[in-house]
Amino acid sequence: MDTEVTTHTAEDDPRNESLLIWLNGQLKPRAEALVSVYDSGFMLGDGVWEGLRLYDGRWAFVDEHMDRLYEAATAIDLDIGMTRDQLISAVSETQQANDMTTDAHARLMVTRGIKTRPFQHPSLSRQGPTVAIIMEHSKPSIPRPIRLATVPHLRGLPMTQDPKLNSHSKLNCILACIAAEKAGADEALMLDVHGFVNTTNACNFFIVRQGEVWTSTGDYCMNGITRQKVIDLCHANGIPCREKNYSLVEAYSAEEAFLTGTFGAQTPVGQIDGRTIGTGQMGPVTTRIRALYKELVTP
Repeated sequence: MDTEVTTHTAEDDPRNESLLIWLNGQLKPRAEALVSVYDSGFMLGDGVWEGLRLYDGRWAFVDEHMDRLYEAATAIDLDIGMTRDQLISAVSETQQANDMTTDAHARLMVTRGIKTRPFQHPSLSRQGPTVAIIMEHSKPSIPRPIRLATVPHLRGLPMTQDPKLNSHSKLNCILACIAAEKAGADEALMLDVHGFVNTTNACNFFIVRQGEVWTSTGDYCMNGITRQKVIDLCHANGIPCREKNYSLVEAYSAEEAFLTGTFGAQTPVGQIDGRTIGTGQMGPVTTRIRALYKELVTP
């Protein structure tokens, strides 16, 4: 490929070498912000996480992100050990310590904590939770539209591992990403258990057909906050938008396609399985949605 690109490609920023990371109530240099090999997150992927984006001094949709984090923690019977206000204060403390005002990305991670023995039973996690906040100067810098490849890895049923859960265990999506890269693409397009187009390994997925925006039903994808904001913006601004089942054939013949996520907001897709989507560049509907979203996050 001519340029290596991911949906999280960002400009290099030397300030990130001297970051302070919030770990269990203390701010530590990144080289010293370490967790035990016995930590439940390291050992078993037993934890939940959330991403936040800083625009002009304001963390976008912080209440919705906190709702999702605490709901996920409740779902896996994990006590975060901090109130929402305390966690938001920790985010602000980390932001101020790193002198960040805009174009920053935060990753909040909560695991069940340090285990007494290296086995899976949750009762062995007796020193916890572990709470970490990584914050980086991070300005998206994607030089061209993303290229996707369809992979055999599926977004699964909720009785195995609910795909709506933002868990530390991301191996299914990582394997999908590896398969896409082996096929010469940037990232993976994943189908649901019925064979309908669902999401990518890292972001939610939209297409545009005859001026109408389509995305999946939402049954098998992450309940994306940016995804929902795009749907709401379409409804509020006269852009037809449908959450529906649709096939790869319909995706191949779309006029536009784009991804949504906290980091990149709306990222254009230029190819799927070697097929050029529309002109291969960002289309007019995607451009309009990006402008509406920018107004939303930077009022």
